[in-house]
Amino acid sequence: MQIELAAADGHRLSAWRLGPDTATRGLVVVQEIFGVNRHMRRVCERFAQQGYAVIAPALFDRAQPGVELGYTPEDVKQGVALRGQVDPAATLLDIEAAAAALRAALPAGARLGIIGYCWGGTVAWHGATRSEVFGAAIGYYGGGIAAARDETPHCPVQLHFGEADHGIPMEDVAAIRAAQPGIEVHTYPGAQHGFSCEERGSYSPADAALAEQRALGFLASHLGG
Repeated sequence: MQIELAAADGHRLSAWRLGPDTATRGLVVVQEIFGVNRHMRRVCERFAQQGYAVIAPALFDRAQPGVELGYTPEDVKQGVALRGQVDPAATLLDIEAAAAALRAALPAGARLGIIGYCWGGTVAWHGATRSEVFGAAIGYYGGGIAAARDETPHCPVQLHFGEADHGIPMEDVAAIRAAQPGIEVHTYPGAQHGFSCEERGSYSPADAALAEQRALGFLASHLGG
């Protein structure tokens, strides 16, 4: 369901909220550059079915409320432009607002994770390194992670990259591994950018299923059952 969050700077943003009332773990799901669209709501639903309380904050609300894009070249162009209008420091406030809303609804001591895709993969990395509210972080094909690879994560991190991603060369992934030998990094031969998104031409069902299996195991091991 649609809810509203309040960030620490006073900004109010929409978010998608799912999950059982009995949830004991929370997960912030961070969008691609296409908004909290149908695909991201499906992602939320899958994690909610695994017992997580889930919130996906609408990060584009700071530039333009209510954005839901598809995956055409024009949509990509619009998404890139919107992302450029949002300050990374502001996105951090928005994911922390989502985390605060989850914590308020969960039992005392419940642990929170963050998972993000595309732009959200980079935001999830920032959630691990620039915030201390998460117990685990997962990033899928985050193009900005390599540039921030020397930042220190405050929680366990798992990353996923397609080896045929034209926007994230394997040299970048090697640099991340060298800078962060303690984090878990998975690559997928032949997989392209967005391989986990069922609405993209680059969708790879087998790789998406394997990555999600790894993600669920990682979250379970660090956030508890």
